[in-house]
Amino acid sequence: MKPFIATSPRLTSLTVDDFDFALPEALIAQHPASERAASRLLRVDAAGFSDLRFVDLPRLLNPGDLLVMNDTKVIKARFFGQKDTGGRVEVMLERILDARRALAQVRAGKAPKAGCRLELAEAFSVRVTKRQDDFFLLTLETETGDFWSLAETHGRLPLPPYIRHAPSAEDEARYQTLYARAPGAVAAPTAGLHFDADLLERIAASGIRTTCLTLHVGAGTYQPVRVDRIHEHRMHKECFVLSEETAAAIRQTRAAGGRVVAVGTTALRALESAACGHGEVRAGRGETAIFITPGFDFQVVDRLITNFHLPRSTLLMLVSAFAGMERIRAAYAHAIAREYRFFSYGDAMLLTRAKAG
Repeated sequence: MKPFIATSPRLTSLTVDDFDFALPEALIAQHPASERAASRLLRVDAAGFSDLRFVDLPRLLNPGDLLVMNDTKVIKARFFGQKDTGGRVEVMLERILDARRALAQVRAGKAPKAGCRLELAEAFSVRVTKRQDDFFLLTLETETGDFWSLAETHGRLPLPPYIRHAPSAEDEARYQTLYARAPGAVAAPTAGLHFDADLLERIAASGIRTTCLTLHVGAGTYQPVRVDRIHEHRMHKECFVLSEETAAAIRQTRAAGGRVVAVGTTALRALESAACGHGEVRAGRGETAIFITPGFDFQVVDRLITNFHLPRSTLLMLVSAFAGMERIRAAYAHAIAREYRFFSYGDAMLLTRAKAG
């Protein structure tokens, strides 16, 4: 198998094969660690690698640094049901647009056509309005309730496809960050799953500040890259909100010489989107389809806390852009050799941004 790092990379020459690697299936974490902060932490910077624990994080940061977290909350976005013709369907909400409309992935023997009626969870019905790329626009037909309440009552927790068990009570608690506040995600911002109340208290006591933004992670995060050359790939859109309070905290941190530390790739994508085109983070809400690949000019984030990502994925491309392709290749080889746990319930990395050029 080709290594997932190319030498002297140029974006137009990079292919998905340049981001491939072999991962033993046994390293894909199927359950969370016994405690949130009990996971391992691989520090990756120009000096090399350090095998640590996530509870070591406060001593790896400096007073005056700012942790930026994504406070999105995972909704119960998966439904099973049938079409009005009798065929079985699985529906995964991508985004609730308003009380009566949602974008969703629909899996069925045959893709539903506009006008098709779907009965979901033996509780309510929706009608397919039209197709939008990989998603379908659904309109709620049931008169009582709305998409938010129906999802909470009848939906199932949308665990990632590489987690093989059905959602349990453990997942209901642990596939959600401790600080989740804003419902709307269909996948967790998994770097935040490692923080517990004690660790957050220690971080604050160390003079490290925290702030939040919201980016609702969509089901498109699991969509494979279907083109060979990565510059031809088009990212899915996700909604984000960044408050003036958070924007001000970032400006103050940078002015004082502190570092901006993104907790997860979702926080990083929102921050870099909010600064795109003008170099300074601006408050507001919007959609982002930013695709961060090697050669990207980072404007905001100095360090990144992130889990280990899937081969050939856009998130692996993002961390390769952030820390350097060769450094990430070596870090992943190191993690596999030392049997770190991978993906959503896995261990974490603390990355320092590579110097430009």
